[in-house]
Amino acid sequence: MSTTADRIPAASTPMTREHKKVILASSLGTVFEWYDFYLYGSLAAVIAVHFFSALPPSSAFIMALLTFAAGFAVRPFGAIVFGRLGDLIGRKYTFLITIVIMGVSTFLVGVLPTYDTIGMAAPILLVVLRCLQGLALGGEYGGAATYVAEHAPPGKRGLYTSFIQTTATVGLFLSLLVILGVRTLLGEEAFREWGWRIPFLISFLLLVISIWIRMQLNESPLFRKMKEEGTRSKAPLTESFGNWSNGKIVLLALLGATAGQAVVWYAGQFYALFFMTQTLKVDAVTANLFIAAALAIATGGFILFGWLSDKIGRKPIIMAGCLLAMLTYFPIFKGLTHYANPALERAMATSPGVVIADPSDCSFQFVPGELKSHVKFNNSCDIVKNLLNQRSVTYTNQDAAPGSLARVKIGDTEIQSVDLSRMTPEEAQAAQAKLTADVTAAIDAAGYPKTADNSQMNKPMVLLLLTILVLYVTMVYGPIAAWLVELFPTRIRYTSMSLPYHIGNGWFGGFLPTTAFAVVLLTGNIYSGLWYPIIVAGMTFIIGSLFLRETKDVDISK
Repeated sequence: MSTTADRIPAASTPMTREHKKVILASSLGTVFEWYDFYLYGSLAAVIAVHFFSALPPSSAFIMALLTFAAGFAVRPFGAIVFGRLGDLIGRKYTFLITIVIMGVSTFLVGVLPTYDTIGMAAPILLVVLRCLQGLALGGEYGGAATYVAEHAPPGKRGLYTSFIQTTATVGLFLSLLVILGVRTLLGEEAFREWGWRIPFLISFLLLVISIWIRMQLNESPLFRKMKEEGTRSKAPLTESFGNWSNGKIVLLALLGATAGQAVVWYAGQFYALFFMTQTLKVDAVTANLFIAAALAIATGGFILFGWLSDKIGRKPIIMAGCLLAMLTYFPIFKGLTHYANPALERAMATSPGVVIADPSDCSFQFVPGELKSHVKFNNSCDIVKNLLNQRSVTYTNQDAAPGSLARVKIGDTEIQSVDLSRMTPEEAQAAQAKLTADVTAAIDAAGYPKTADNSQMNKPMVLLLLTILVLYVTMVYGPIAAWLVELFPTRIRYTSMSLPYHIGNGWFGGFLPTTAFAVVLLTGNIYSGLWYPIIVAGMTFIIGSLFLRETKDVDISK
């Protein structure tokens, strides 16, 4: 009589129809979850206008990115909650729950009233929905990766799980295509006014399809084997994190694998998109088309590097991806400036700005004031830095006497800032308008372009550089699921692998755009935000190379 263990495929087993069904069903459902999650990131600039209109443009965009990051911040908690359920009741039913939470939350974003309609309740509710999305995604990925890996034959786990790895990029690609389609159909004005809601509303249809797909799946053979033998963990959280032998592997997996993988992923896709639109002033449609094309070209790399990891190992490929990112991010992003907006590059070289200010007057604008009381950055230093940042003017900082008002030099022009906090609303409005006009005139005279000129853009080179960034993503992300699955025992695998993955991606990766742009605003150098992913990738390269083991040949049935 055959047992569940007998039905676990052998190393020589080809990809059967059942295998294909498992991979397709798991992957499609996960694609839709990523689509839901990344709609917000792709529309951060539009959402900033509708939900954070009480703030200056630069601060509103940073706040929108923080709300985007809020979804990442709670992902580890979703990993704990749903990882425990997955190890207790099974993989299949757990990620059925997660997909319902994700789909409903995304649909509600599409019908949420804006700040102009319901005031502060709008951004608060938006943050709540983003947190629900993050909780759902925190339980989704570990379940899908574990489920597919536990169906895969030994020696093919890298290949099989690499299809799950494509889903994050495919979900992003799908969200970009839907946004571009709606944008083109409605026109930019209508899209910014109300059409941005349509991609969120479409998620309800995707939710129905996803639930139907997930209902077709059976439980994983290794979990069924544990259930039949009565060897399931009764306390997955305690076994995963309450003893040092497993807790040490969780910590090493975070610092030596997923943290670096995360920053390379988000730098290569999201930060590249934000850099194109916010810094290089490439119009949103063109930038999204570039990213979508790069994703289409390079997505096959997930499968390639997943397959290759079955041959040479997970560790060397992921470490190589981190090392390449560390060594080449600065030249690649400088190359994007050179080829996408050469006029900006010339202005930065010939007419850099100088902000002369009392250091105590300058804020680190990571969190733009207390939103609940509508506090803005009204100090003289912060005002001019926001004006310069809006036009991507590179500048250096120079200390001034304590208590003095900030001044800004652009080329041969010097302008004194104002301190709006000391003025009446009427005086502040007039002073802000005059300062903005004066600074804008100086920026225009220095040759800083308002937008990138598509006729001056070297499109093949821009696409090549973006494709290289996505290829780095495929190197670090293609083999990561197999590596994490193989690091932990079956009885606590869902819980143990989910937490380091979502802390790495949710915290180290999710806060990358916000942190990078805040650093740029502080330093005045449009490339300084790259130090964040470079340092984290370097940390992962060192820790992973020295302390994490190769796992491609381990037996995961135990």
